[in-house]
Amino acid sequence: MLIRYVADGETRLSYGGCPDFSLETKEDEGRRTVRLTAKRDVKLLSFEEDIHPLLSGQRVGIDNLLFLNGYQSWTDSRERHFLRFEKNLLHLPRGLLDAYSFDRYGDYHFYQYDVRRVHGYDIFYRKGARNGLLLNLNYKNAYLIVEADRRTGDVIIKSDVEGAVVAAGESFLLADYMTYPSYEEGMAGFNSFFPTRPIEKIFGYTSWYNYYQDISEEIILRDLEALDDRFNLFQIDDGYETFVGDWLDVDQTKFPNGLSFLPEKAHARGLKAGIWLAPFVAEGKSKLFREKPEFFKKDEKGNFVKCGSNWSGFYALDLENPDVLDYIKKCLRHYADMGFDLFKLDFLYASNLPSYEGKTRSQAAERAYAFLREVLPDRLILGCGATLFNAAGKFDYMRVGPDVSLSFDDAFYMKFFHRERPSTQITIQNTIYRSFMNGRFFGNDPDVFLLRDNNISLSEKTRVALLTINALFGSVLMTSDNIAEYGAKQKEALDKAFDLFRYAKVLSFKKKGRKINVRYEFKGDEYSFQYDTSRGVIK
Repeated sequence: MLIRYVADGETRLSYGGCPDFSLETKEDEGRRTVRLTAKRDVKLLSFEEDIHPLLSGQRVGIDNLLFLNGYQSWTDSRERHFLRFEKNLLHLPRGLLDAYSFDRYGDYHFYQYDVRRVHGYDIFYRKGARNGLLLNLNYKNAYLIVEADRRTGDVIIKSDVEGAVVAAGESFLLADYMTYPSYEEGMAGFNSFFPTRPIEKIFGYTSWYNYYQDISEEIILRDLEALDDRFNLFQIDDGYETFVGDWLDVDQTKFPNGLSFLPEKAHARGLKAGIWLAPFVAEGKSKLFREKPEFFKKDEKGNFVKCGSNWSGFYALDLENPDVLDYIKKCLRHYADMGFDLFKLDFLYASNLPSYEGKTRSQAAERAYAFLREVLPDRLILGCGATLFNAAGKFDYMRVGPDVSLSFDDAFYMKFFHRERPSTQITIQNTIYRSFMNGRFFGNDPDVFLLRDNNISLSEKTRVALLTINALFGSVLMTSDNIAEYGAKQKEALDKAFDLFRYAKVLSFKKKGRKINVRYEFKGDEYSFQYDTSRGVIK
């Protein structure tokens, strides 16, 4: 056990209790808690300890698989062998990093990557000769980072307590986690802590993955009219606003009549109306960024906190500024009052990308996500780009993988290091491996399926595999296609997938090499297929 902290302006280390604080540890039927009580004011930096021997130790063969849950929605998350290294930015040229801000999207700004280790967040399991599962129950206070040494198989945990301030006489829960002696017992335990919740399935349309920002009233109305009566949602995505952050300024060239027509038209068709916003950020070209610099968070050097290179570069709003919260609320309620039923809220990792004094990263995200729920108590929320455990119970739906790409995987340099990049290959795997969250944390959104023939490089077989896996493993089944253009074969594939979406139940999935064997039940019969993760096809 090792604790790093600051007291009296000095950074100190402790391997247990010390004059600055006391520790209380408890273990009961696989649950371990560690609580710190301060004797003087302390600021926490880190806490780590060795893990239960069931989960740690030698690699024990190629059959031994690890599941490492990625930091946020888009981070690659799958079962893997010890031998497979973790993609990172360690050798990325500084000029490329500065130009595209790749280190802003994931955990690179606070976690020290090392090619000798792999790591994940809040839930971890091993399958094979060594078998077991770990579950973080302290996620509202601190993320639990699980590290596995690729050489030895040893596993340690690091509680992400950085930022927490504990006043003299007060306590802070450093760790609270469960360990289970098998994957099966662990999943049963997970289900007991997070029971099923009613989830209305969404079969819908979103404008993004065909037109991206090049949308207009004409395109939106045309694709809306193409939907048949099985659809229950029509969502407009990015591109209606003048600039990201200026949510009340609708682009008059694209939408001369504003956006109020969309809820009216959608409701007349029996559809819910959805809208996309990124409430915690604004881009550099926005009026908000130019005119309200006091709305934006700065780092310790006095620079605005950049969140990535999308658009004209974008920056984190200061979520401790009451005027900022009022602005976010005004924007969200504007569209709620207009009649929009579902809000897709994106780039939510920006809520804890900056440091907030006295709060851990998890506490900052918990506060921010709870604020969104308070503002929209009467609307559906689909979160995206968010830390998943913080979203549990706050959002109705959550993206569980990166954006679908129009080719199977990035053909250029990003596939070698960027864990949050758009990738159909990665999002299909995330859809499968994060399926245990579906119906418990929220309804899983695996992102869109695409069956169209134009403006796409995915093979026909991959398009069908994407559709099938989304239908089986998610609670959201959406497309960006104009389905009026579908031919007979595409209509047949959609009809079959829609039935799977409504009636099928996944029984199991098992990784074997580069293949994943999936078993499911459909209308009283059992079926199976094999998904090839390297080629993106089903056999």
